[in-house]
Amino acid sequence: MTSESEHKNTFYASTLSLKFSSHDNSSNLMLSSNVPRVCIEEPCILGVDEAGRGPVLGPMVYGICYCPISKVELLKDLGCADSKTLTEEKRKDIFNKICQETESLGWIIEAIAPNSICNSMLKRQKYSLNQVAQDSTVLLIKKAIETGVNVTEVYVDTVGPSEKYQDKLLEIFPHLKITVAKKADSIYPIVSAASICAKVSRDEALKVWTFPEQLQVSEEGYGSGYPNGNQTKQFPTSVLLF
Repeated sequence: MTSESEHKNTFYASTLSLKFSSHDNSSNLMLSSNVPRVCIEEPCILGVDEAGRGPVLGPMVYGICYCPISKVELLKDLGCADSKTLTEEKRKDIFNKICQETESLGWIIEAIAPNSICNSMLKRQKYSLNQVAQDSTVLLIKKAIETGVNVTEVYVDTVGPSEKYQDKLLEIFPHLKITVAKKADSIYPIVSAASICAKVSRDEALKVWTFPEQLQVSEEGYGSGYPNGNQTKQFPTSVLLF
């Protein structure tokens, strides 16, 4: 897996496009902001959410966002809400604002490549999409802690039964207060922020997506990459006819 962090310049949505365009999308990619000093010095809250679960095209992206507990109101001021209720432009605008809060907010995303998902699920020993998702969550929380973030509370949008998932995370991180809940992205602003980071990252990845088969994509494109999207449904046929 590739792991990169911007040490000199602030990340923006346009930076994500550049990172994804230069990356081999057959492998996973991790990107992160700098860690604000206050997030090392003060107790922090951390949220986890995903975008692109079960995609037809593009990666599944898991994201975390974190900030000091003393700065939680900042998330509401930035307009953090469930990314599915926001337009693409609004998501990008909020993501850019999150990136500008270099002294208060931090984030990390992992783009899980389709190859990685397929290889995991086709193993002889059963390895479900839920396990892939949960492993990414654990990896991102560990990454935040390893980089010095003083994580004390974690809020996660559930994958599978919430109580079972919460117990699993508490076994791994017994020193943390962990809440796993359905629709956490619409309840907790920190999860909303993570949702926005994940969704914007996936949107930008799809814009520069390249196919190893060197497919010629028509002007109509392939849409959102989600199985319920009309353009995405039509894409396989259009490629065969193009």
